[in-house]
Amino acid sequence: MTRIYDTFLAGGLVMWPLLGLSVVALACILERIWFWVTLLIQEKQVVREVLTAAKINLDKAETIAESAHGLAIGRFLVEPLKLKKPSPETFHLAIKAAYDRELVAMRKGDMLLESVVATAPLLGLLGTANGLITTFTNLKTNSLGITDFSTVNSGLAQALISSITAIGVAVFTFVFFRIFLCLRSRQMGFFSQVGNELELIYLQCWHEPSNPIDTQTKSDGQ
Repeated sequence: MTRIYDTFLAGGLVMWPLLGLSVVALACILERIWFWVTLLIQEKQVVREVLTAAKINLDKAETIAESAHGLAIGRFLVEPLKLKKPSPETFHLAIKAAYDRELVAMRKGDMLLESVVATAPLLGLLGTANGLITTFTNLKTNSLGITDFSTVNSGLAQALISSITAIGVAVFTFVFFRIFLCLRSRQMGFFSQVGNELELIYLQCWHEPSNPIDTQTKSDGQ
């Protein structure tokens, strides 16, 4: 532990903002991991139960979706189901609005992770430059014209440690950022499929189109 702390200090002042970035990035990554793990584990069962119930009883399907309100898929499905005898257009708009809202929720943390990926290497460059400046500043030549390189160790260590740390933070964050992007892309395709299936069930089982014959009869009567 002492060696780690000494190595951290040897990296110079730039190590402190790098530490702050790594803590923030790690907190965001853990929150997103929890979000995706809980969603991916439970969503298929919720979808199956809701779509099965929707063919028989919309109120029951709404209750099932509402019970999964803590999941994105539950919030997505409950929006159109809670409408009372909507037209197909209204039902479709409710699905689209819920889709857009959950897409925004799935993008949570993206800008933060992008900022860490972009900022960490810049801090590494700053630390490297500072370390090189320290190195050249500490170079000393004695009266015989011999340069003493033993005094430059701290500057070189600062340059290397800060650079490696910054690259490590950026790479670690970027890997998870790409994973979350892939999960979101897959998930939005799944949401679109489920929304289409729910809309089709509503049109086939519950929508009552107006009878054109009745409409014509009323018009003739007038």
